[in-house]
Amino acid sequence: MDQLKALITSPRTEKIITALIVLNAITLGLETSAWAMANFGAALLMLDRVILAVFVAEIVARIAVHRLAFFKDPWSLFDFAIVGIALVPAAGAFSVLRALRILRVLRMITLVPSLRRVVGALISALPGMGSIILLMTLIFYVASVMATKLFAADFPEWFGSIPASAYSLFQVMTLESWSMGIVRPVMEVYPYAWAFFVPFILCTTFTMLNLFIGIVVNAMQSEHEEEAKAERQQIEADLREASAERQRAHAEDAADLAALRNELAALRQEIGALSGRLADR
Repeated sequence: MDQLKALITSPRTEKIITALIVLNAITLGLETSAWAMANFGAALLMLDRVILAVFVAEIVARIAVHRLAFFKDPWSLFDFAIVGIALVPAAGAFSVLRALRILRVLRMITLVPSLRRVVGALISALPGMGSIILLMTLIFYVASVMATKLFAADFPEWFGSIPASAYSLFQVMTLESWSMGIVRPVMEVYPYAWAFFVPFILCTTFTMLNLFIGIVVNAMQSEHEEEAKAERQQIEADLREASAERQRAHAEDAADLAALRNELAALRQEIGALSGRLADR
């Protein structure tokens, strides 16, 4: 079991799994090409099965080594779910899962520490995003009701209902063809429509979205600081251990030196006693 643990945790194994993930991403991409499937389809499908078998073997080995601890680690559960999806028969009602095989590429996140930090920061930022999402929902609802009442009569396709207004306002918020595509046509009928759209853009695009970015950046900074703190604590622990080891070594050397001095003193006494007996003779 120790040998199996050393095998699955070795850097060489991680590099092999990373290379297989990249190779699997390439093969899954080639499967979307009619030319590639016509010429190398059998080889691509066989390679996909072999790589999947390696992933399954790795997951089984990790479960055998870590046992219940495997299911307490979120990243291990993520790997388990990704590989498990690939094992579901992609036929009948589950045919859509065939497209989800590309999710295996996401296993790269668990193998690259920098990617894990980014994802961890995003997850830790979710609670802070909740309040902003709620505020954004309120703003969108209020703006959708206003837009529907103001512009529905002349622009039913864009503002004929609250859902249609919300989608149009979402397009405006993303600044995708907002001026020439939506606002200017509306202003041809309602010249003062800019008084509605401009504050909406200022409130959502330049304020709320920047709050999202600020929360994510703050979470990533906190994640980096925690990691740096953990590294400093580990370095301090290593230094304390090294200092204690040196002190123990010095104490042992002092004890050895004292014992050697006692032995020398005893040897001198024996030599003196022997010399005295020889002199008496």
